Amino acid sequence: MHLSDIISILEIWAPPALQEDYDNSGLQVGAPDQEVKAALIALDCTEEVVAEAVRRGCDMVIAHHPVIFRGLKSITGRTGVERTLLAAIRHNVAIYAIHTNLDNVITGVNAEIAARLGLVDLRVLEPKAQQLSKLVVFVPDAYAEAVRSALFSAGAGRIGDYDECSYNLSGEGTFRAGEGTHAFVGTPGERHVEPETRIETIFHAPLERAVLAAMLRAHPYEEVAYDIYPLANAHPGIGSGAIGRLPEPMDEAAFLDRVKQAFLVPALKHTALRGRPVERVAVCGGSGAFLIGRARAAGADAYVTADVKYHEFFGAEGQLVVADIGHYESEQFTMHLLQRHLRHKLPTFAAHLTETVTNPVRVR
Repeated sequence: MHLSDIISILEIWAPPALQEDYDNSGLQVGAPDQEVKAALIALDCTEEVVAEAVRRGCDMVIAHHPVIFRGLKSITGRTGVERTLLAAIRHNVAIYAIHTNLDNVITGVNAEIAARLGLVDLRVLEPKAQQLSKLVVFVPDAYAEAVRSALFSAGAGRIGDYDECSYNLSGEGTFRAGEGTHAFVGTPGERHVEPETRIETIFHAPLERAVLAAMLRAHPYEEVAYDIYPLANAHPGIGSGAIGRLPEPMDEAAFLDRVKQAFLVPALKHTALRGRPVERVAVCGGSGAFLIGRARAAGADAYVTADVKYHEFFGAEGQLVVADIGHYESEQFTMHLLQRHLRHKLPTFAAHLTETVTNPVRVR
């Protein structure tokens, strides 16, 4: 299997276009056409992780956090990042990072956190706008179903938990083919009237190339009339954080105990308890203080995240319990999420979890 095959599976799930502006997800070391027999999955790619990959016969490290995050002017081995890169290059180990793009899909990092807490009815906490486009295409009636099926197969027509969504309107199209054309219907030089179906469907903007290619392959016309409109609608499956509910309300202290148990933390920082049950719970892996206000506005009783600074805890306004479980702790099971996804898509591919604990923080 080639490295590009693994990358394709990951990027269909979490397109690179979804990463934040400051991020550096994607292939960091390696060539897309190099062969890969096994991958080691880690939260961070460090010198120790690369050494483990070599020891276990893995040609690739898939990490949540990018090892190259800021610009490098040299790779001399002076820092841990530089030594990690040198080791990977020396041993021909590819490094791929899938970071905020995996944070920003509803089936990504936050879904794993929610599952560990037992949340149901999960949705994005802060959906992103400008992620959707609408395609309008005019098709001869007899070919409408073939074009619709091609569009749906390319990923168009998905709205929340529904797929194959489209709107169809019958009408008449007119055109006059010029000399030298190879018109599907009509006579060159004469105006032709054709019964056509106007098909409207939406798609996730990063899929535009694939959707258009599928549409053009299925469409019988030499010149296809179509329009693409950017939509202001927020995408229900893309954005920051997630919010769901517990199947049954819980006492606040009991909920915090569940959090500690689920994420293997002996202690956590949190705001004052309110003396009310916890049912609606918001989550965000990693540094999620920026969503405290959003969680409060969404009616969350508790918000589980990490890296909350002293003054940011005041943002709870006494309306919800904010629990900081630690950055590593909030994202540690992302490795399991990645492994399950790869094993589902590639049952015979060897995807191993690292045995190296990369958490730089110690508590005593």
